[in-house]
Amino acid sequence: MKTLATALMLSVTLVGASAAYADGMTRDQVNAELQQAKATGEYTFGELDYPPAIQQRSEKSVDQVQAELQQAKADGQYTFGELAYPPKPFATTTGKSRDDVRAELAQAKASGNYTFGELDYPPKAR
Repeated sequence: MKTLATALMLSVTLVGASAAYADGMTRDQVNAELQQAKATGEYTFGELDYPPAIQQRSEKSVDQVQAELQQAKADGQYTFGELAYPPKPFATTTGKSRDDVRAELAQAKASGNYTFGELDYPPKAR
């Protein structure tokens, strides 16, 4: 009885698996689809290429993009690397002279509102 049940289960499994592949693509169709994906850049290998880069089209010419880049550099909006991000806005004058700022610093040190390094933050009230 066990042999009959096992044989029946095995045959049902094989029939189900073959039915699942009956309406699928042929090997040649799969290879053609793979070659098409490689040609269009949709095929990736490994996790470094995931998700695949999507090609973006622009209506601007190369000269227009170069002009925008030069303008961004001139305006101070262009940064390179991690240390210069985000771009800092243009410095505006506060109306204080260098001597005024030094006097404020000396006053902050005298009152204990000045800290240096991470260990002294936040300043302790004295």
